[in-house]
Amino acid sequence: MDASTPFTEATIVRTGFADCRAPYALAQLANALGSDPLALVILFVSPETNLPEFVAQAETHFKETKVVGCTTAGELGAKGYTEGEIVAVGLPTAHFAIKSLFIDDLSELQAQERISEMIQNRNALAADHPRWTSEFAFLLVDGLSTCEDALAAELAMGLGPVPLFGGSAGDGEDFGVTHIFYEGAFHTNAAVLIQIRSNCPVHVFKTDHLQPTEQRMVVTAADPTTRLVHEINAEPAAREYARILGKDPEQLTTFTFAAHPVVVRIGDQTHVRAIQRVADNGDLVFFSAIDEGVVLTLAEPEDMVSHLERELSVLSDQRPPDMILGCDCLLRRVEATQKQVTTEISRVLAKHNVVGFSTYGEQINSMHVNQTFTGVAIYPPLED
Repeated sequence: MDASTPFTEATIVRTGFADCRAPYALAQLANALGSDPLALVILFVSPETNLPEFVAQAETHFKETKVVGCTTAGELGAKGYTEGEIVAVGLPTAHFAIKSLFIDDLSELQAQERISEMIQNRNALAADHPRWTSEFAFLLVDGLSTCEDALAAELAMGLGPVPLFGGSAGDGEDFGVTHIFYEGAFHTNAAVLIQIRSNCPVHVFKTDHLQPTEQRMVVTAADPTTRLVHEINAEPAAREYARILGKDPEQLTTFTFAAHPVVVRIGDQTHVRAIQRVADNGDLVFFSAIDEGVVLTLAEPEDMVSHLERELSVLSDQRPPDMILGCDCLLRRVEATQKQVTTEISRVLAKHNVVGFSTYGEQINSMHVNQTFTGVAIYPPLED
């Protein structure tokens, strides 16, 4: 199968795609997902969508099904990268059971209650489906809440060995307001965790195409709660970052940050800490919390297309997945656009049946990361 192979419809997980401006978009999606009972519908909603109209249609067409979703920084649809769409993923009750945990105020720390509820949910799923052995958790969180780091760490304590992945809701490239959809309404400063048990083998993964260089820098002044880095190497942050790159600090753009990210090493792994923008006072605003004393390493990208093809092909080493549910950082899309490889990236995504959305950040187990692709490969049950 070559890179131009078109999207192959999943046979277990249901998918649907509609123009967000279409007058009956939700009806199209409901029809595409079919008549089989669904344990969960996930909707990735373009920020161009008329949200009040969306809510009314969702109530009409999905009133018998648990529905969650979020606004996006772009969608991963039938042909790869797309914009202005609503993407639907349906998990049939024949293969999936779910429990949801809605967090309506991310500023309130209720760790013990949340951990207890997650443990109860997991036990209930195991009791109801003792012969199903696959588990994973999927997180959607307000991408402008600045709470993803603390939330991912907190949730991991309640999940134990169950792998978690997820994405931060987006607002295109506007960074205005991001929304989580739950119980028939859009919410801000909120998150929803879906705990899933299945008879389908699954593999949760993360990947990025960034290789650390020898160029290191130390954060010498920062405010992790606001994700602001004031100083690097005891110099104003933006100016020092620009100096290391050999660039004019007045010319730092989103393209610069996408092309020259920084990573931190935790254990034997590196995790991307992407820069969002330069503040008016010369601070660097990050997509993740950065503390004083952290050593940042400048990273350089591999070829995006060949790297993504290689990483997704590994997931098909034994047999191809039915589909891949993916969370792909906005900065990866920005880089692909800058390098004029969006068509090639889209072909790879479509070839491997990737469906999902572009995010303001990604979660993997206890970590909130950036400029990364996280996801779950879902395989047909072995007994089938």
